Amino acid sequence: MTSPGSPSQARSLIIERLVGDSGEAGHVIGTGRSMGERALPLLQKSLAGELGAQVTVDLRAVEVSRVPDARVHAGESFALTIIPSPTSSDAMTLVIDAPAIAVMVCALFGGDPDQPVAPIERELSQIETDVATTVFQEVAQALNGSGRRSLELRLPVPRALSGNEARRRVLRDGAAVRIVFGISTPTDSGTVTVMIPQRILLATRGIADVHDSEGTTDWRARFSEEVMRSTVTLEATMPLARLTLGDIAGFEPGQVIEFEETAQSHARLSARDKTLFVCEFGKLGQNYTVRIRHPYDAGQDFIDGLMPG
Repeated sequence: MTSPGSPSQARSLIIERLVGDSGEAGHVIGTGRSMGERALPLLQKSLAGELGAQVTVDLRAVEVSRVPDARVHAGESFALTIIPSPTSSDAMTLVIDAPAIAVMVCALFGGDPDQPVAPIERELSQIETDVATTVFQEVAQALNGSGRRSLELRLPVPRALSGNEARRRVLRDGAAVRIVFGISTPTDSGTVTVMIPQRILLATRGIADVHDSEGTTDWRARFSEEVMRSTVTLEATMPLARLTLGDIAGFEPGQVIEFEETAQSHARLSARDKTLFVCEFGKLGQNYTVRIRHPYDAGQDFIDGLMPG
């Protein structure tokens, strides 16, 4: 791992460490809506045409959310899957609720679309979970895209989880765009919720590229005013020395400990327990100071720790 190569990359690194990578809400929603609208005819064709399920697919909502909220509106019975990509273990999270599963099961197995579907008020069966997996596969393929803007999802999708396994699955927190598709017949409807982390959109859809060439990305364009007004406490620490546990056990009150020769140039500036910059400790007039040298690189620090001196 190397240090960021430009000021804009450095700022992005600091932003990710503090609050999680996110984009301006309007741009994120616009990108999510464009993805949903492009995927809609493909999804309609795959479900109604190739699978033979006589259902209608529509785009219900596109909004800014957080990944763990994927299950909030799914009820007690639902199916879930998490799709990885080469750059992320959770590039897309998909949740389908029980009404949508019931609609798909009825449609796929020849049910009358004009008759109400019996609701699912129990744990999902093996067949119902398999149907959910099939729907997830079609949704993921429709949204994946191609070329430079592809999400590069690793397909086929992992088998859907249901029951306690789906309810207890830990979802990594982070800003996301929430895309909700409706699946319906004339009498019933349900939803498929798609959560795509904003860090994935930032990497694949160019949301954060507006001023990167000049390194002048405006932080206010990336966060709400509430976040911009929040304050954090900065802490500067300086490494003391590398000692054995035996040396430390022998410390006594009043003992003086020397700094290492390079300690002054390796102070670290942190906020919320996250190290942000490597600094140089100094003094300006009567005040002590730290001068920023470069952004903190956790990978390089780990390597340096393996090869001290």
